Amino acid sequence: MSWTEVADRVFARRYDELDLTTGLVLGQEQCLVIDTRGDVDQGAEFAAAVRELTELPWSVVYTHAHFDHAFGTTPFLPCDVWAHPGCLRAMLKNGEADKQTWAAHYREEGKPEIAGAIERTGLMPPDRLVEDRAELDLGGRTVTLVHPGPAHTDHDLLAHVPDAEVVFAGDVVEHGPHGFTAYSFGPDDQLDAWAAAMDALLALEPRVVVPGHGDPVDAAFVRTHRGGLLRLHELKARGASREEALRSSPYPEEVTRAALGFS
Repeated sequence: MSWTEVADRVFARRYDELDLTTGLVLGQEQCLVIDTRGDVDQGAEFAAAVRELTELPWSVVYTHAHFDHAFGTTPFLPCDVWAHPGCLRAMLKNGEADKQTWAAHYREEGKPEIAGAIERTGLMPPDRLVEDRAELDLGGRTVTLVHPGPAHTDHDLLAHVPDAEVVFAGDVVEHGPHGFTAYSFGPDDQLDAWAAAMDALLALEPRVVVPGHGDPVDAAFVRTHRGGLLRLHELKARGASREEALRSSPYPEEVTRAALGFS
């Protein structure tokens, strides 16, 4: 793991585990933590790393409810936790089941220490809700939280730092080997809506986009994968056969199959 200062007092921290990327924005009076990792131990490591950079009081924002982004919060408490209302609903409905699922996954992978940490994790649902957008005053710097519409989930939030021209995108943008990975997509994803969410991101005119996984990217990267999503949507909408889809998709087979729901 390492810190990268992507703009003045705006930091991304990338981890080997799941290639996760978290964030930190410093103001003069407060700081904002973007996502908290996947369990209590990972959250404690991240909180200690933040304290190496600043002693400012912090708030947390969840870009979405998935465990790797939102389950590591208890070491940051007490603090405000911001998210979209759909994130709250998802954590209340699925959080405990997700803990069991991912603990079992890591035990099967031969990583009992991570499985145990997930099992010991207490969930922290958000207590400050953002339906559309909200501005957070960090002292001399504003961060705008924006719901771009359905994308990776129905409740994604972007964290826009206007004076630095940086957007923390969560998994609205992922920087895997091919842009997306097979794990990016779920059965209910609306690929055209996801492309529209990327349009909302691009309308913020970012210089740097920090994805939920992988290294920071630029607006050109986002535009490329917006086009890729629309191509996948077109193939799905007209019921392209598996063979045609795999031949015509801009993505490799495992990504195309996941995006289009082929087994």
